[in-house]
Amino acid sequence: MNFSETLRLALSAIWAHKLRSFLTLLGMIIGVTAFMVVLSLLQGFNSYVDEKIAGIGSNSFTIRRFSFEDFKNTDTIAEAQRRNKELTFDELEFIKERAQLIDKIGAKALPNIAEIKRGAEVMQDVTVDGVEPVIGEISNVDVAEGRFFTDAENANAQRVAFIGADVATKLFPFGSAIGEEFTMRGIPYRVIGVQTAKGTIFGQPQDVFVQLPIKTYGSNFGGLTRSRGLYFEATAKSASLFKDAVEEARTLMRIKRKLTASEKENFGILTPDAIAGLRDSILGPVFIVIIAVPGIALLVGAIVIMNIMLVAVTERTKEIGIRKALGARQADILKQFLLESATLAAIGGITGLILAKLLGYVISAFLIRTIIPWYAAVIAIGVSAIVGILAGLFPAWKAARLDPIEALRAD
Repeated sequence: MNFSETLRLALSAIWAHKLRSFLTLLGMIIGVTAFMVVLSLLQGFNSYVDEKIAGIGSNSFTIRRFSFEDFKNTDTIAEAQRRNKELTFDELEFIKERAQLIDKIGAKALPNIAEIKRGAEVMQDVTVDGVEPVIGEISNVDVAEGRFFTDAENANAQRVAFIGADVATKLFPFGSAIGEEFTMRGIPYRVIGVQTAKGTIFGQPQDVFVQLPIKTYGSNFGGLTRSRGLYFEATAKSASLFKDAVEEARTLMRIKRKLTASEKENFGILTPDAIAGLRDSILGPVFIVIIAVPGIALLVGAIVIMNIMLVAVTERTKEIGIRKALGARQADILKQFLLESATLAAIGGITGLILAKLLGYVISAFLIRTIIPWYAAVIAIGVSAIVGILAGLFPAWKAARLDPIEALRAD
């Protein structure tokens, strides 16, 4: 008996008991769906982090008051708050004057939340921060309309603003926002640029922000300290010099802060590798979970499939006897039941994959973009089929070993 005929018989047997087949596959469907949804979330998050790293450039890094290690626990946080001083413009100028491997470096200030108005239109919970003009080049700011700040605007603390796409749409719905004004804390600001829309991530909008020249931000928001403290963004002159540029910045900061060789650094340097490393350390245990939980569901599904196939052998004992009497070999019976269980499981895998894809569309719309790699889809269906084969092995062996005479006597 050839493969196509065996497959046709397997599909006929599955279709003859549709409800039973569906209930049998629930465990398989749930397992595959859970695996693919969580995997697609992880892939989407990884893609988001990689895009963020690419957005600031693979040879960009930041100098901050705290490092990742400072946030290990409450004790390290408290110690770092006592030890680590806030960054200053003097330190920025010190690095600028002496660095040989750093291409560009500029200051940013930590963001605050504010309410902004234009006429009767009001927007609350708008993120507001301050940056030096060079940050536009370092961060590869994508300008949809207008321009970014100039050095003269920053030096004179002019009340100009670079805004997100959602702010422009909300406050200036009937025309261009460029040259128009809005007020914040009772102070008017003129819009000079609008950033290209970025959408949402984890349900949070990325286009509800206002950026000001850093000196304007400091003057109008109470100084560049504490919740508005400084941090620096920098780029190396080339990708090959990146690690050396980071070490140069580290050395210059230690010199400026008069740290001895034995003293711990009282600042932090954040690199793309550090971000990726933190991501991997967080998601590593999660990856183990996404293997374990669906694995349990697949195991339960395999047990159910084995049980149903044993029932099928009992129900079809007479059919097996007739087929053997007509010349079917043990190998033919074995292949038929193995293919039936594998097909049953593969259908469950495909159904789970379809459900995961549909759930992915919903998650992408409200939370984060999900990505199902093609190889993961192939593996999911393949593993489902293998689980089906293993689950059907004993029932198929039992069917193949039936004595044809005894089988024909069965009621």
